[in-house]
Amino acid sequence: MDLTYAPEDREFRAATRRWLEANVPGDDLKTLAERKAWHRKLYEAGYVGMLWPREYGGWGATPMRQAIVQDEMARVSAPPPINGLGIGFIGPTIIVHGTEAQKQRYLKKMLTAEEIWCQLYSEPNAGSDLASLKTRVEDQGDHFLVNGQKIWTSSGPISDWGILLARTDPKLPKHRGITCVLLNMRQPGVEVRPLKQITGSSLFSEVFMTNARAEKSDLIGNINQGWEIAQTTLGFERGGNSLGRVTRYATAFNQLVKATKELKRGGRPLLEDPAVRARMGRIYADLEVQRYAALRVLSALQKGDAPGAASSITKLSYTEFEKRYYELALEILGPFGQLMVAREEFEEVDSSSGEPGTFATAFLWSRAGTIYSGSSEIQKNIIGERVLGLPKEVRADRLKV
Repeated sequence: MDLTYAPEDREFRAATRRWLEANVPGDDLKTLAERKAWHRKLYEAGYVGMLWPREYGGWGATPMRQAIVQDEMARVSAPPPINGLGIGFIGPTIIVHGTEAQKQRYLKKMLTAEEIWCQLYSEPNAGSDLASLKTRVEDQGDHFLVNGQKIWTSSGPISDWGILLARTDPKLPKHRGITCVLLNMRQPGVEVRPLKQITGSSLFSEVFMTNARAEKSDLIGNINQGWEIAQTTLGFERGGNSLGRVTRYATAFNQLVKATKELKRGGRPLLEDPAVRARMGRIYADLEVQRYAALRVLSALQKGDAPGAASSITKLSYTEFEKRYYELALEILGPFGQLMVAREEFEEVDSSSGEPGTFATAFLWSRAGTIYSGSSEIQKNIIGERVLGLPKEVRADRLKV
């Protein structure tokens, strides 16, 4: 790992810190309009779409600059941008595979959060095995007709547009008969039903499409090229938030240390209990492992390297760490975990209320990390086959974290 901060990067960090300290909202963002306004302010300051090309509204920054912004936002508990899927995945997909007309129509409004985007991939019977999807796209001559159901659609209740994978040729092998189109979520043929999560919020939803319309001009790539497009390795935003995530962990850990000094058992602060101190020390060591893993990713990005299959190691490591961390936090805090806000780390907010989560809510949400973007079992398979070169017969559950 070779990672150093150039003088201009240190100056950029200082300027970013000053801007955030002067502009971070003093109160929680309660409404969608308030969250969009904050997103727009971040964009105009140059802190959203940092790695996007300038010709499409981005800022052409380096991975280091993006990591610095994420780190400084975490340090002051700044609310994150609202259009995460659009900026982190869908926009880069359009940049790589879209037409010039699509880029001009959609990208700038995505960056400014004028239009919120979602990803219409998973289905009730097609999650980890996404190629088994059943939603259909039929050619109607001047447009496409869409029928089917999607589920676990993050930001579905507030989205204006979605990127959709659907089957166009059932006669082809399942990976080859899939097409990618952009879908207007505000049309009569699209019904969005928010799903109540274990955390109590409704960040995602199920989506039903009944004779919905997709324009021919919104086809991404070619017919039956959808699987290839979905698997594209996109480097625009990848890995830039790793250091910021660790900073949020560290800030939340400091909260926990403070709590162990104030909470007492048998008349003595919890921090004086040898068992508590030992487990806190173990989690802190775990946290430092996550920090250096984030720095390794950032170092690779600075050199122009793509993380590739090895990114599964990072994803598996931090999501399993989250579970261990919040389990310990609730054991230590007890009932106070229901009240103590963990805003410094926990980023999920209800789309309607904008309320940050408590440590108890973060504990519940930490389970999601081992499922979304490929479950821990899938990550173990990728690590075994593509990183370690093990035969496919080796079971994923033999790879211990």
